[in-house]
Amino acid sequence: MNINELKPAEGSKKDRKRIGRGHGTGWGKTAGKGHNGQKQRSGSFVSAGFEGGQMPLVRRIPKRGFTNAAFKKDMIVLNLKDFVDKFEDGETVSLESLIEKGVLKNPSFRTKYTEEGLKDRQYTSILKVIGVYEINKKLKFVVEKISKSAKELVEKAGGSVELLEIKSYSKVASNNKKED
Repeated sequence: MNINELKPAEGSKKDRKRIGRGHGTGWGKTAGKGHNGQKQRSGSFVSAGFEGGQMPLVRRIPKRGFTNAAFKKDMIVLNLKDFVDKFEDGETVSLESLIEKGVLKNPSFRTKYTEEGLKDRQYTSILKVIGVYEINKKLKFVVEKISKSAKELVEKAGGSVELLEIKSYSKVASNNKKED
């Protein structure tokens, strides 16, 4: 066998369908587009929801309800028993340390750009610790919220709790506010 004798396998190459080339082909005359109308014309494109000039369904139906989604706070609730084993005595438990240890996979965050053009990731999730699990490690908790029972257990084990201020991050631009 020589290189000039090579050819593709039987049935692997198929000619494209040439439409509009006579009745005998089966795809002549209207070329599979049917009779008259916008969709028969060349370059035809009708956007989704377009009803030919008639008032579309989306605009015929009234608006209903209210959403506060732009100001929604994403709260991560963790039980003491789920993560205490991953920390050593004297360590600090915070949102960042829980991410480093692999306890939290993808908390909410927003990205801000610094003057140098670097991305600065600010976590917007609120961390709340709950639980009735006895701990025997002296841990420092730096969280936004903690249940009364969890706080008592942490302090009983010799640890401490520092509550952070809950910041409000709006998804709406707030650059039109005046600062005094």
